Amino acid sequence: MDLHFLGAADSVTGSRHRVDLGGQRLLLDCGLFQGFKVLRERNWQTPPAALLDAEAVVLSHAHMDHSGYLPALVKHGWKGRIYASPATCALAEVLLLDSAKLQEEDARRANKFGYSRHEKALPLYTRADAARAIQRLTPVDTGSAFKIGSVAVTLTPVGHLLGACAVTLDCRGERLVFSGDVGRSVDLLMPPPQPLPEADVLLVESTYGNRAHEQEDVAARLGEIVRETVRRGGSVLMPTFAVGRAQALMVVLHRLKRAGEIPRDLPIFLDSPMAVQATELYRRFAKVLRVKPAELKAACEGVRMVETPQQSIRLTSHRFPCVILSASGMATGGRVLHHLKAMAPSPQHHVVFPGFQVGGSRGARMVAGATEVKIHGEYVPVRCEVSHLEGFSGHADSDELMDWLRTTPKAPRQTFVVHGEPDAADALRVRIRDELGWAARVPQHGEQVSV
Repeated sequence: MDLHFLGAADSVTGSRHRVDLGGQRLLLDCGLFQGFKVLRERNWQTPPAALLDAEAVVLSHAHMDHSGYLPALVKHGWKGRIYASPATCALAEVLLLDSAKLQEEDARRANKFGYSRHEKALPLYTRADAARAIQRLTPVDTGSAFKIGSVAVTLTPVGHLLGACAVTLDCRGERLVFSGDVGRSVDLLMPPPQPLPEADVLLVESTYGNRAHEQEDVAARLGEIVRETVRRGGSVLMPTFAVGRAQALMVVLHRLKRAGEIPRDLPIFLDSPMAVQATELYRRFAKVLRVKPAELKAACEGVRMVETPQQSIRLTSHRFPCVILSASGMATGGRVLHHLKAMAPSPQHHVVFPGFQVGGSRGARMVAGATEVKIHGEYVPVRCEVSHLEGFSGHADSDELMDWLRTTPKAPRQTFVVHGEPDAADALRVRIRDELGWAARVPQHGEQVSV
């Protein structure tokens, strides 16, 4: 079994792991690099042969750092199939088209206002590229093996996001398991992760490998933030991931209203066409969620959906207190940037980041106390309050990851710790070695190993 770590090996982004097993060349995930510029620039490099000659891609889930490079791969001539759970295929269609639209809009805006460093800004890929990638999506049921050549592939739900799964590859007595992103045992929307299958070789994520989620009641804290902000006449902006996080926040805000913790007549806006589409998919796949369909329906009905650009523009000039949920979750693009430009300079407003912020993103800089951020080529002062509620994260923390690892019936002969910042990945490696006694190491970007 040969492994080639082409992403998420020295960082928490760009998940891409090539596995050669039983004569098959498979790619586990095909994500975008996000965050620091040195990482984002990898998206623009000519894809290596190890990506282009993969026969198939198996997606763990639909988040952009796991699926967002697929249109670029297709643009460069890749012609294989993409396998994922039915919910992941449905979400990936929404996310990839939206990502392509943002790429095109950002390039058009940069050319119009002249803030690109290049003579002509170009999108990484277009909606046509995304559409071609979507045509390759092949839904497969979870819990039942299917074949890619000589390799049997099984998807096992792990919480985190609608459709998210660990991936098991079996061939000739050899088994590899890739965790994807592991969810929490107490997630608002998703059931707990199913047990870790027995593995000879394990690839495990480490997003929160060096820390535990705070024990505070994040719903109560959000209620307190909303009440205080409304009292002084301000609004709350929540940059949120359109898939998963937006729907969970809608449920929390619904519960806070129902309990009288925030004003029942306080307007709540969901300003993200992709989030609106994703919400419909959550309702479509409601049977796999933890929350009851009736409560999800009520939460959706209590939110004003903002779909057109004109509606979004009007919302930026809204003069009365409200709560705005808008993508993207790390303020790296999308409509949330227009709201940030309008709200960040005003002390009465409050910007709340409800989840992980990758290093180098605007969200990470604001959480760290930046007094200004660059948006659309200009610097915007940050005078609003800024809070970070990591308790809304969909990722298992260090203790939860260790608990999940303990559910496997047998120790792997080798564990690779991936998808984490260097300190987080190494911290989890040490815990795996010291507490479980397993052989574990952190691979480097581009490293190739035989196991």
